[in-house]
Amino acid sequence: MNILLIGSGGREHALAWKMAASPLVDVVHCAPGNPGMHEIGPCFDVAADDVAGLVKLALQIEPDLVVIGPEAPLALGLADILRARGFDVFGPSKAAAQLEASKAFSKGRMKRYGVPTAAYGEFTEAGLAKAFLRMMTAPYVLKADGLAAGKGVVIAGTLEQADAEIDEMLSGKFGDASATLVIEEFMYGEEASVFVITDGEGAVYLPAAQDHKRVGDGDTGPNTGGMGAYAPAPVVTDEVMARIKREISGPMLRGMAKDGMPYQGVLYIGVMVTPEGPKVVEFNARFGDPECQVLMAGLAGDIVPAILASATGGLKGNEAAFESLLELDGFRPTASVVLASSGYPGSYARGSLIQSVAAANNLPGVTVFHAGTDVDPAGALVAAGGRVLNVTASGDSLREAVDRAYAGVDAIDWPEGFCRRDIGWRALS
Repeated sequence: MNILLIGSGGREHALAWKMAASPLVDVVHCAPGNPGMHEIGPCFDVAADDVAGLVKLALQIEPDLVVIGPEAPLALGLADILRARGFDVFGPSKAAAQLEASKAFSKGRMKRYGVPTAAYGEFTEAGLAKAFLRMMTAPYVLKADGLAAGKGVVIAGTLEQADAEIDEMLSGKFGDASATLVIEEFMYGEEASVFVITDGEGAVYLPAAQDHKRVGDGDTGPNTGGMGAYAPAPVVTDEVMARIKREISGPMLRGMAKDGMPYQGVLYIGVMVTPEGPKVVEFNARFGDPECQVLMAGLAGDIVPAILASATGGLKGNEAAFESLLELDGFRPTASVVLASSGYPGSYARGSLIQSVAAANNLPGVTVFHAGTDVDPAGALVAAGGRVLNVTASGDSLREAVDRAYAGVDAIDWPEGFCRRDIGWRALS
């Protein structure tokens, strides 16, 4: 089987790495890929949001399966266009991808299907948004409606801060993404990420993971695209997972299918485990980043059969068989630490030299996934983004996995990089 994988981040590197290990797969083609993915299979210089270019590429290489990694091409309808051309595609339609592309759409669907989530309002006018705010209590949760690279959520501690943020968002802080603003009540509890591989009817659940969104240790500083993750997340007990299936994913999948937009691909459920039970923070239309890295590294079995069944059908009634192929019972505790460019999530420099990645990769249990890297004219590895490397490690325990990941971090020579030093702290404490 030949696969075309769309994307260039750490999530896509982890997917390429995992799929290439499947006995079902001959070649993983990547577009546009990154230096780490180039070591797995051929990479083509076609941007992930270049829909016309990607369709042309797919027609040239004729893959047996197309796997769409990031959210932007899904929101642009790439999956629909490729399916219309006869390709099997892992990823939701443009209509279904609205669950991530529009917070207002997502909240409306949750309300329609009776899915537990925070109370909310949606606004395009600052005056109405501020009036709504005064009916709530601090802290205040403000979300850009559209895609904002994981940075469109602000938690304000005071009315003054929230008022200022409303003005900034509706004035274009996140471009068109914040032309509509969603304000939510703050939910108390512990957050986790649950991933459901589905063909619209059947569903296979991967181990729950926990992301670290804030830039600084102790969950301080601004939100980022994610500074590290670990799995499994103990906050999602068997009882909590059963409620997620019964109260969240089940109603969502049935409702989307009934409303003519069946969800095909991986459904990412951001869950807050509150004293009242699990509630939805957000839905995303793709694997999390860096949660995908820990899931791919920790899974003992083959993920390709489940991904293929999601694209072509056949999951319903056969979930146990696909869970067996994934070897979920053999999932190993795994942690991933993001090495980011100094200054991230604000402004940062590009082009700094990164050395000794091979030394980290040679450590027991460690795999380094590239996220924002490039190769300079001399062939040296350099930083080319905010989140640059995902140092990922598995072990017999989470403590061992975390220690191995940080050993990998310390083996890499990159003075301009930084990381959080407390990944996994909730579970380890």
